Amino acid sequence: MRASLPALLWFALAWPSAACAGDGFAWPEGRKAAVSLAYDDALDSQLDTAIPALDRHGLKGSFYLILSADTVRRRMADWRAAAANGHELGNHSLFHQCSGKGPGREWVAPQRDLDTTTVAQMRDQVELANTMLQALDGRSERTYTAPCGDLAAMDGAYIGSVAPLFVGIKLIGGAVVEDMAALDPSAVPVLAPEGLSGAQLIALVEEAGRKGTMVDFTFHGIGGDHIQVSPQAHEELLAYLAAHRDVYWTAPFIDIMRWVRNAQAGNR
Repeated sequence: MRASLPALLWFALAWPSAACAGDGFAWPEGRKAAVSLAYDDALDSQLDTAIPALDRHGLKGSFYLILSADTVRRRMADWRAAAANGHELGNHSLFHQCSGKGPGREWVAPQRDLDTTTVAQMRDQVELANTMLQALDGRSERTYTAPCGDLAAMDGAYIGSVAPLFVGIKLIGGAVVEDMAALDPSAVPVLAPEGLSGAQLIALVEEAGRKGTMVDFTFHGIGGDHIQVSPQAHEELLAYLAAHRDVYWTAPFIDIMRWVRNAQAGNR
């Protein structure tokens, strides 16, 4: 039987999810976008400034540890406490292997030069880092951020070799994802902010909201250390996200990538 026009209008109003099916990516509880707050290199300013700020606002971040870092050895109890409080401990390799080529890479030590490291060696190092992280937090699933965004080991790209070890991998290449359906979980674009204001960081969140996708920040120093963002800018971003919890899903990167993988597999 053919429905009348009023009946069709009523159906469209009463069942908006059916009317909008396929028009966008579905985030938890109807939120517009996801936000990943990540922090690389296991820095003191992250323990002293970033984590207390996240905890004040009831937000959870992802902290990518260099397992050989002195900060991991000295402050192991603090990293364990962060994990117990719901923050993610991610893998940033044993030795932060980066390419030593080009200007500005004079700091890369010869024994930690990705250009002289094989794919098999990187796989071994990254896998051992996962084991060490499990000893810290007891968790078996993990995500990874490629040091310096460099992918080419001595004998080829290594990310494909380590990808099966991770739920998601962050790579340099921009903050806001353009298309969730086309996103490769092993090549998620990320921005490492340096010197950005709170307003600039919030603008990227709002851009992700307009697109219905996700924004990936990977901070380093918060008011200290290197690649700094000021505590004020960081605080403004967190306050905005806390005030708009119903609009943006701020979660550890591993939780976001589990959701994305399930959606891409048709399980949402």
